[in-house]
Amino acid sequence: MAEKGNLLSLLAKLYTWLAVGGNFLQPVILLVFRLTWGWQYFVDGKGKLMHHERVAEFFGTLGIPLPDLNAWFVAGLECVGGLLLILGLGSRLIGLLLAGNMTVAYLAVEDDRAKVFNVFNDLDAFTQADPFFYLLVAVLVLAFGPGIFSADHLLYRFVFEKKLGKPAEAQQSEPA
Repeated sequence: MAEKGNLLSLLAKLYTWLAVGGNFLQPVILLVFRLTWGWQYFVDGKGKLMHHERVAEFFGTLGIPLPDLNAWFVAGLECVGGLLLILGLGSRLIGLLLAGNMTVAYLAVEDDRAKVFNVFNDLDAFTQADPFFYLLVAVLVLAFGPGIFSADHLLYRFVFEKKLGKPAEAQQSEPA
């Protein structure tokens, strides 16, 4: 019986170490995703700004309303949003806007729209579509935030936390 207890204790310790190691990786992984795909958003947005006429024409062929205005908006969102992702500034709002943008990208193109509606039958087609990784990163940042290696974290830690005070649960966990 004691051996079973020792084995369970060992397994609990190993799992705890695994969880701690995984938690340590979270900000690094978020940073890598933000830097990689933030840069890609920036490059794509810049390209859309430089070739605005072609983008507006393409949007028109997709039936997107006000194609000229939407082309400017999407190009600016991707260009500026990419830079903000790299910095980790306004990350959750940018994640929300970029996720919406990529959802429209999936739904606006007929072939990609079919991949969305057929996702449970053909996951590979959905994940291989152009908007997939852009959408994935936007949703990850929206859901998990930018991580500790970000301007958002620095603003919270050195500006907002000092002005607003620590959250109640953080104050309760501090030793008296």
